[in-house]
Amino acid sequence: MRRLTFIAGLAVGYVLGTRAGRERYEQLKKSANRISQNPAVRNAAETAALSGREYAGKAYHSVSDKVGDKVPGSVADRVRSLRSRNGNGEDDWGTTNT
Repeated sequence: MRRLTFIAGLAVGYVLGTRAGRERYEQLKKSANRISQNPAVRNAAETAALSGREYAGKAYHSVSDKVGDKVPGSVADRVRSLRSRNGNGEDDWGTTNT
């Protein structure tokens, strides 16, 4: 069912896109760039990113407290190696793991 919905959406998008043409595409692109450069939008995006990092850090600590030493050594070693490869002391979400 999901595949059929995806294919139908792809077909509708293609038809509408070809009818609108390149000029409409350029208009939409210009509008999207203008919106993304708006200071209010940028501040909202930055606030959302910071909140996401904060919640990710809390989730990390909550999970690590509950899991503790139950993680197999091979998995823990792999996580440590990935962290050290990152190099800046932050995980993928931008939160520190100290």
